[in-house]
Amino acid sequence: MELVQQHPDIVAYLASDEAVDHEHPAVREVAARLSGEHHDAYSYAEAAYAYVRDAIPHSMDSGDLRVTWRASDVLEQRTGICYAKSVAYAALLRARGIPAALCYQRLADDDGSNPVVHGLVAVLLPGEREWARQDVRGNKPGVDARFSLREERLAWSVRPELGEVDYPELYATPHPAVLGALKAAPDRPYLGRTLPTEL
Repeated sequence: MELVQQHPDIVAYLASDEAVDHEHPAVREVAARLSGEHHDAYSYAEAAYAYVRDAIPHSMDSGDLRVTWRASDVLEQRTGICYAKSVAYAALLRARGIPAALCYQRLADDDGSNPVVHGLVAVLLPGEREWARQDVRGNKPGVDARFSLREERLAWSVRPELGEVDYPELYATPHPAVLGALKAAPDRPYLGRTLPTEL
């Protein structure tokens, strides 16, 4: 699948906004700590990936009822669903001048029911010509996502026969349907009932 930039100017994928708030001290602190141990862009991107994937539990796995949507909140409160964790990873990348985009899949149960949009991040490292999608959702039994530039190692591969979709668009900011659902949810159970089912 060919990924398509929503914005032709790469600068859009380095910007700070209300969700990808990479100028916030909480984001800067984590970025500084990680970059102190991982000096080149590749090792930093991989370390930031592992940090968000492993050190910040997915709230549905952990049972945390809080809803986070700003990168700084995800890092401070150490919780979030896939969308929020993706925003946090994008912010950590952008804090070190690495272009990062938000992208999505449409996934479903094994019988094609209960579709839901799943959040990913695409990274464009120096010297690379193509974006590489990454999934920081968090691993669990049956899910083994890994950082990779060559072969995608996402949590799930789509099954078109069940109506699942890899959306090719690369967004500089969270999709409005995603951000709207996050901001409107008083808790995670409510969010679970209002997640977008397609884009």
